[in-house]
Amino acid sequence: MILASALVCASPALAADSKLKVALTFDDLPLNGTLPAGVTRVGITRDTLAVLKKHRVPPSYGFINAAKLERDPDGAAALRLWAASGNPLGSHTYTHLDLSTSSTEDFEREILRNEPALELLMPEGGKHDWRWFRYPFLHEGDTLEKRRAVRAFLAANGYRIAQTTLDHEDYLWNSAHARCVDRHDAATIRWLRESYLSEAARWFRAERDLSRQAFGRDINHVMLLHLGSFSATILPDLLEWLKREGYELVTLEEAQGDPVYSQDPDLADGHGGTHTELFVEKMKIAWPKMEDKPRKRLAEICR
Repeated sequence: MILASALVCASPALAADSKLKVALTFDDLPLNGTLPAGVTRVGITRDTLAVLKKHRVPPSYGFINAAKLERDPDGAAALRLWAASGNPLGSHTYTHLDLSTSSTEDFEREILRNEPALELLMPEGGKHDWRWFRYPFLHEGDTLEKRRAVRAFLAANGYRIAQTTLDHEDYLWNSAHARCVDRHDAATIRWLRESYLSEAARWFRAERDLSRQAFGRDINHVMLLHLGSFSATILPDLLEWLKREGYELVTLEEAQGDPVYSQDPDLADGHGGTHTELFVEKMKIAWPKMEDKPRKRLAEICR
């Protein structure tokens, strides 16, 4: 993603009477990244759900890769816990397959292979529908033919696409946090917290301003998060930041009730992107270079 650094400075928090709406969503369930020693997937899920409940976050979708449940009772128990808490589950393909590097037929099979687990965890007739689909890597197809074919397949099988508009690649912090917990490196864990929050603020403000350029108004937002080692630790601070910025937390269904989500940029891009970013590319809105995240340090710390 490349966003305009100038936009960040031009994005003060909204007034309290001018609420933005945002839905939280979590990818890669039952776990993104690695676990600290002695910590289980159930433990990560339980602690994260406790934070969501304490802060009165509306039911939040978790998008699953059912292949992670093979010979893993801990992962299966974690997903049962998520669903039992009233937070719904949706599909992220069976193995997190990349549409940009696979065939349409293989990708569609991956969607179908994920369904038995979802049917078991989210019985028909519940308050929420499991037929929500999030593309792995936000890759919706590297050719128009592939993109349109998968969209037609999803529609024919009753799926809605779970888009996102706010994404700072939070998964980068999960395994780093797990390693630093194992090393009892309190100073580096403090840096992880500070860097996570500063990068979230920088990217979310920029993405919010890009959406205003693309759509001409404030839209309802969908935030992409990844359930992992850092989730329960950092979520309280992230939720406080959202409150200060003037966001109201809503469900995915409410957020995507905004008409912008019924619009399709019909753009083939193998690198993918958020719903806003694809429209920005389609509309040829200029994206001056923005400094990237501290990827190298996050990959190397606590090794």
